[in-house]
Amino acid sequence: MKTRITELLGIEAPILQGAMARIADASLAAAVSEAGGLGIIACGGASLEWIEEQVAEARERTSKPIGANVMLMDPQAADVAQLLADLRVEVITTGAGSPVDYLPLWKEAGIKVIPVVATTAQARRMERLGVDAVVAEGTESGGHVGELTTMALLPSVRDAVSIPVIGAGGIADGRGMCAAFALGAEGVQIGTRFLTVEECTVCDAWKEKVLGAKDSDTIVTGRGTGHPVRGLKNRFARECRKREMECSNPEDLEGMYAGSLKRAVEGDMETGSILAGQVAAFISERGTAADVISSIMAEAEALGALDLAQMADLNARQGRMLEA
Repeated sequence: MKTRITELLGIEAPILQGAMARIADASLAAAVSEAGGLGIIACGGASLEWIEEQVAEARERTSKPIGANVMLMDPQAADVAQLLADLRVEVITTGAGSPVDYLPLWKEAGIKVIPVVATTAQARRMERLGVDAVVAEGTESGGHVGELTTMALLPSVRDAVSIPVIGAGGIADGRGMCAAFALGAEGVQIGTRFLTVEECTVCDAWKEKVLGAKDSDTIVTGRGTGHPVRGLKNRFARECRKREMECSNPEDLEGMYAGSLKRAVEGDMETGSILAGQVAAFISERGTAADVISSIMAEAEALGALDLAQMADLNARQGRMLEA
C-alpha cells in the first residue's frame, strides 16, 4: 500500500510503532522497521550514551529507516535534539511541547519531524511551523493522554490541516486501521499491541498483564497534575486515584508518581505504573513484530468494503485541496 506516509518515510506499511518510554529500544524498533513499518526508539528520560548505543544497534539490525522520539519536557531535550541531528535518524516524533526550537536543526539534518498532537489547535500550529506530518492521538492510548477520543479528534484534525495525518489511540488490528483511514488517516501509530511481541524487552509479567486485560482494566491517573497517563489497574493506580480525589494541591502528589514507571519495567506489577491502552482488552497473542504488521495489513485488506488505498488517496487529495 502506498500513502503519503509510506512515501514520506520510505516504509512499506503505513504503521508507526509508538514510542513507549523505557520500553521502545533498538530490539523493538529494528524489528518493526525490518517488518516494513517504522520503529521508534523512545528517548524520554534516557541518557545520551544509551540513545547513541540504541541507534547504532538498531542500524546494525536493519538497513531500513529508524525513528526516535523526543519528550520536549525532558530537562535534557536540547542535548537529545542535537544528538539525534548528529546521528541523522530518519524520523523524529515529539511529545509534551512544541518542537519549534529544534526544527531548523532537524531540517538541516534531513530529518522528518512528526509531532504527536491531542487537539486540532495543536495540529494547526504544528503545520504552520512546517512539520512533515502529525500524529493525532486519542485518549484511548496508553501513557500520556489528552481528553479527546480518536473518533472525535482524527476527523477534526484531517479537516484542519493539509499535511498527512497519522491516527493513534485504540488501534491494534486491521479493523482499527480501516476505521482510522475512514476518519482521515494516511497511517497509524500503534503502541500497546507491540508490548507482547518477542522483540519487546519489557518484562514477561507486564506482557501477561496486557494479555489478561479486560476492557475495564485501564485507568487514567494524574489528571489533576496536568500530566494524565493511562495504564492498567493495580494497587499503585488505585492508590493514585484515591489520593487524587482527596488532595486539593496537585503539587503534593508529584512525589507519588516518581519512579513508578521504572518499578514496572523492573517487574513490580503492584507498585509500578503499567502503561497500556484500552486495546489491551483484545490482545491475546504474542508472536513477533512481523506477525503483528502482516496480520494487521492482511485483516485490513480483507475487509473488502473498505479499500484502504482508495481512502488514503481520498485523504491525500483532501489534504492537497486544503493546502491549495
